[in-house]
Amino acid sequence: MNTNSPQFKTLWRDPVVNLGVVTVVIPTILCFLPNIYLYLVHGAAPSFEEAMRAWGMIALIFGAFYLVEPISYYPILGLSGTYISFLSGNISNLRIPCSAVAQEVAGTEPGTLEAEIVSTLGITGSVVTNLLFLSLAVVAGPVLLGIFPPALQDAFRVYTVPAIFGAMLGQFALKAPILLIPAVGIPVFLLQGAPTLGLPAVLSALWFVIASSVFGTVACARVFYKTGMLK
Repeated sequence: MNTNSPQFKTLWRDPVVNLGVVTVVIPTILCFLPNIYLYLVHGAAPSFEEAMRAWGMIALIFGAFYLVEPISYYPILGLSGTYISFLSGNISNLRIPCSAVAQEVAGTEPGTLEAEIVSTLGITGSVVTNLLFLSLAVVAGPVLLGIFPPALQDAFRVYTVPAIFGAMLGQFALKAPILLIPAVGIPVFLLQGAPTLGLPAVLSALWFVIASSVFGTVACARVFYKTGMLK
């Protein structure tokens, strides 16, 4: 069975979409409960202009990620993994690594039914584990971190996420080393080279760097495949 078969649509895709929409829409609505409480109980509510101004400030910073993240994360997370990840959070630093490692260990081919299921199991396991250890970390974390010297505390805060992505980069680089050229070259050029050359500042914006790196690497992979440089 492949991801385009009628059986896959009936047994997997349709139930996932139906349940996923509910589990995403309901929490979204619940996010407004504090605002509703403040308005009904205390009469506190911003004007429409103030609300739009506040939303506009956030949209200018994060608006591009509304499109970039779902598109760039989907190939690894899969359909069900996307619903779970955007509901539970910690996508880039936890869900994607867990999904990628689960598929790597299981030896599944990306885009297949097996990869979709394995990705879901890996992400679900990460959510359960995350809840257990996060609860423990909330209670004991500050105490444990307080024991470490300041240099080690700073290392945890600064280098944890880069270390995770570095490990993922190395994991995928073993499969196709040639893709390291665009995967590393594009973001390095946009973040370092573009400002030096006096190019428009938008080229160094984080959302543009992420989108360019993802789709640029995909485009390069296509070219390498067509020319026989990538098997």
